[in-house]
Amino acid sequence: QVQFVESGGGVVQPGGSLKLSCAASGFTFSFYDISWYRQAPGKERELVATITALPGRANYADSVKGRFTISRDNAKNTVYLQMNNLKPEDTAVYCCKREGYFDNWGQGTQVTVSS
Repeated sequence: QVQFVESGGGVVQPGGSLKLSCAASGFTFSFYDISWYRQAPGKERELVATITALPGRANYADSVKGRFTISRDNAKNTVYLQMNNLKPEDTAVYCCKREGYFDNWGQGTQVTVSS
């Protein structure tokens, strides 16, 4: 059974940083592209960043380019999202999944950026 467990969210002031983790199980992790998505209240879910299977190329939404960094540790079946210079508009629930697959969403992790 494919599962994702997200963690690392919290409340941070504008300009602050957080590092999210996504622990995956139930599939051969290193074979798949993994994406972070986010959903803010009253808005549609949006793609934030994707990291490919080897060689681990990263792609980002324009709204986070230069501020967020996605990475993966295949030995730990985990994908990370380092978020710097956070803005109030980054406030959302962040989730991860295999890109291109209809995986069930995990609970996600709440990120709140507020002064």
